[in-house]
Amino acid sequence: MAEVAVPPIPAQVPLSLYVHVPWCVRKCPYCDFNSHALEATPPEADYLAAIAEDLHQDRALIQGRAIQTVFIGGGTPSLMSPAFYQQLFDALRQELLIAPDAEITLEANPGTVDQDRFLGFFQAGINRLSLGIQSFDRQQLKTLGRIHDDQAAQEAIEAAIGAGFGNFNLDLMHGLPGQTPEDALADLEAALAWQPPHLSWYQLTLEPNTEFYSRPPELPDDDRLWAIHQAGAARLRSAGFNDYEVSAWSQAGQSSRHNLNYWSFGDYLALGAGGHGKVTLADGSVRRYWKTRQPGAYLNRIGSRTAGSQTIQSDELALEFMMNALRLRAGVAEPVFVERTGLPIESIAVILNELRAERLLEPTRLQATEHGQRYLNSVLERFL
Repeated sequence: MAEVAVPPIPAQVPLSLYVHVPWCVRKCPYCDFNSHALEATPPEADYLAAIAEDLHQDRALIQGRAIQTVFIGGGTPSLMSPAFYQQLFDALRQELLIAPDAEITLEANPGTVDQDRFLGFFQAGINRLSLGIQSFDRQQLKTLGRIHDDQAAQEAIEAAIGAGFGNFNLDLMHGLPGQTPEDALADLEAALAWQPPHLSWYQLTLEPNTEFYSRPPELPDDDRLWAIHQAGAARLRSAGFNDYEVSAWSQAGQSSRHNLNYWSFGDYLALGAGGHGKVTLADGSVRRYWKTRQPGAYLNRIGSRTAGSQTIQSDELALEFMMNALRLRAGVAEPVFVERTGLPIESIAVILNELRAERLLEPTRLQATEHGQRYLNSVLERFL
């Protein structure tokens, strides 16, 4: 039987890599991520071997495409040693083509790092940090269950910059228990003093299966939350920041490339316990998949570590795309929809015309207007 030619994956769909490190020192009461408190030293050699096996099995999914960005999240990835990351990238490069200018981000928490450790991460090839500060208020850090205090937060930023990380993000929460607009602004001022290129500034929410959900603290009411948001947004804009995504703020040209790939419906390979990925396959179909969640099961798995997968049906692709792209303040150009979904723009033309007539979408881009951003859920429902 003659071999049937398989059409190549569209070259214009960019590819990222997400690596999940599931361990942390202590589980925070608000955290619903796949993180597990570990009293002992992380099993670095075993986890490295498991990731290498995982990657070897998944390599066929990406058909030789180059990795444009890498994000190592958790958990607390900075618990792992610089030597672990040096070996990890050696293993990755044996199986993958990583672009020479790839953005490579590591999540790090104050209390688990010092300047020598940061220097080791930098030398291993990591070129961007995301520091989990959450607040510079000592009492709020205690309430949030963080292992660091305000001084350790400041020291961690100083150490990161001293190790050579000019490209870094500071993670901050607002809407904290009892927080006032003045308190939130004080947190932002403490962050801005370090001239960060990027800030993640997001509201604390009570997620199921967390301690805060079971025993909720008293959070600011809606009026105060709006006042916090308005005051904080005004301050960030005055400092030259642009909220290019719902909770992501950056200086000009400093947006996270990895985030942008997520929200523009790019592809991302997933490795590590509980990692989630999305890939465009050779036949043009789009698949989401997820890895074995429990660290012990992931380490000891025989065979594939993929716990499940789901092909996005063609009648769901438009909604999936819009749920991501409309989070971006600037949206995306219409050709991106065609490139990432394989659907013609005519398939959603009627809906687009209706939304534009109602001034919920901009006339020439897949971009919500200011009015559309306020009613984004209603906009998205039109693509169901």
